[in-house]
Amino acid sequence: MIISVSRRTDIPAFYGDWMINRLREGYCVVPHPMKPRESFRVSLKIEDVDALVFWTKYPVSLMPYFDEIKSRGYPFIFLYTLTNYDSPLESKLAPLWDRLHMFQNIATKFGAERIIWRYDPIILGNQTDEAFHIDNFSQLASALKGYTQRVIISFMDYYGFVMRRLAELEKDMFLVYDRDTVAARAPSLTAKLAQIAQAHDMEIQSCAEELDLKKSGVAPGSCIDGALLQKIFGKPFPQKKDPGQRKKCLCAVSRDIGVYDTCGHQCVYCYAIRNPDVAEQRFKSHDPNAPSLTPSTA
Repeated sequence: MIISVSRRTDIPAFYGDWMINRLREGYCVVPHPMKPRESFRVSLKIEDVDALVFWTKYPVSLMPYFDEIKSRGYPFIFLYTLTNYDSPLESKLAPLWDRLHMFQNIATKFGAERIIWRYDPIILGNQTDEAFHIDNFSQLASALKGYTQRVIISFMDYYGFVMRRLAELEKDMFLVYDRDTVAARAPSLTAKLAQIAQAHDMEIQSCAEELDLKKSGVAPGSCIDGALLQKIFGKPFPQKKDPGQRKKCLCAVSRDIGVYDTCGHQCVYCYAIRNPDVAEQRFKSHDPNAPSLTPSTA
């Protein structure tokens, strides 16, 4: 089984001690994302894990343990998000240079093919228009040239609770474009991002994208890509689409071990945080020695 670490929170950034303890113990306990009182045990024994896929924006908490994870024989890759929105969208993230530098260090240590850049989500608005994204993406691509071989993009999904948080930023004169405006502007922007990616020796693809961007040079792809894992590690990997993910998601079947409302980044646009106060409390009460990420399921 491929273990997703995690779509629901940034375990490498905040819960590194817990993660390495779970690998040492060979299992973890994960609450059902829709039925919190139910939980299930996930084996993390080396013979049961095909690969670990680390989703992160800054894996500072897990960084001291990567050598041990490798020595234990676990294949792993990184899906590393860098967007550089800064305040007010990403006010709690570490400085960009620190995050870039860590990306570069990981690529140097483990190989550029094992770290994938996610430029996601793309938010179009009055302060983050096409010109912003072209300049921003270009600068990031320049810094990451030679450190990754693939970039994944996706436009923001308009979840109701996310849009309510974004609406609160109007007091800061930050306005998000509506769906129709984004749909009209996305193709030309995507075409420019594809050109930039190509110029920096990066394959570009989209993630679970409702918009058809193929004519702009960006084909739909999968973040958890069984074919890529097979190429990197030289052994068979499951490649069947995960039926538990969104219709447009092409990721291979995996088991996610994260918990919603636990991420400390608390980016305004994030679908994985519904209640920032709950996330704060869960982080403070977290026990790195417990089988589960959150106390209620320990």
